[in-house]
Amino acid sequence: MGEPLTVGIVGAGKISAAYAQTLARLPGVRLTRVADLDLARAAALAADVAGALPVRPDELLASPDVEVVLNLTVPRAHAEVALAALAAGKHVYGEKPLATGTGEARQVLEAAASARRTVACAPDTVLGTGLQTARAALSAGDIGTPVAATAFMVTPGHERWHPSPQFYYEPGGGPLYDMGPYYLTALVHLLGPVRRVTGMASTPRPTRTTLDGLEFPVDVATHVTGVLEHASGALTTLMMSFDAWTGQLPRIEVYGTEGTLNVPDPNGFAGDVHRFTGAAQEWAVLPELAGYRDAARGYGVADLARSLREGTQPRASADLAYHVLDVMESLLAAAATGTATTVTSTCAVPPPVPLAADPQDA
Repeated sequence: MGEPLTVGIVGAGKISAAYAQTLARLPGVRLTRVADLDLARAAALAADVAGALPVRPDELLASPDVEVVLNLTVPRAHAEVALAALAAGKHVYGEKPLATGTGEARQVLEAAASARRTVACAPDTVLGTGLQTARAALSAGDIGTPVAATAFMVTPGHERWHPSPQFYYEPGGGPLYDMGPYYLTALVHLLGPVRRVTGMASTPRPTRTTLDGLEFPVDVATHVTGVLEHASGALTTLMMSFDAWTGQLPRIEVYGTEGTLNVPDPNGFAGDVHRFTGAAQEWAVLPELAGYRDAARGYGVADLARSLREGTQPRASADLAYHVLDVMESLLAAAATGTATTVTSTCAVPPPVPLAADPQDA
């Protein structure tokens, strides 16, 4: 397998501990540096990882024992940090979205091509057994030809649990940009890229309040609904909301000529896939058919390490992340104009993940 890919985290916020814990148990990667504008936060995270050192961001970018920068900053900084990492000769794996807009994202893709470096991007939840089992069932023709899908994500807002939720309500946030990448990436895996969208959006509440009582403005749409036309011809009905309490809606369902698949939460790696067919006339739980077992956030970084070793594209590719960003941007444009909007980008559907315990085995 060779030496592990050395990783440096930039951004020691809430999600960073989950990544650090996963990277510590995967043989293909090794966390060597942690950086944050607040050096104390970097030190607190590094203290839990053997061999990891807390440093300033510029020191991490200059470090020879960091091959890939794991960009866990807030969305508005994603492109800036990615560009700095590429300029320093590093590969990049970033949290979603790839950038706050396609203009910034194109700069990242162009910089990566110029530097001959690879950019990958979350979500990696689609590499787990939940989504990959559903994908395998579709590929096997279990429900015939897919003709439509639904995707629903509803919550009253992240300020109910996050200590610093303001960035969720800034450009690059909102339910579509925050949670949409999980659902849209899953839908691309299941039904292929999107060619046209239409929709509507609203911001029912102009302000939100933090757990400690601080009121702050809302600068994005917090309820978004739309219809996606996939290149395959399938139609997806989508609703992403920070303005609704939980309901009895499916996370994702795919409807085919011979049956229906109920797909588990795309914000998780596992979960049961339920299948209903016209022939059986009942729901059945499918066994695990594909995907990384026991996966967690960070498996996309390990998949990137595998791809660099083999000279292939990572499954959580920048092209896929760019297309998802383009779909989201196009949906909001359609909502603003009241017309259907053509999605100008496309992407290859990533290769399926075989049933495996470790990205190095797939």
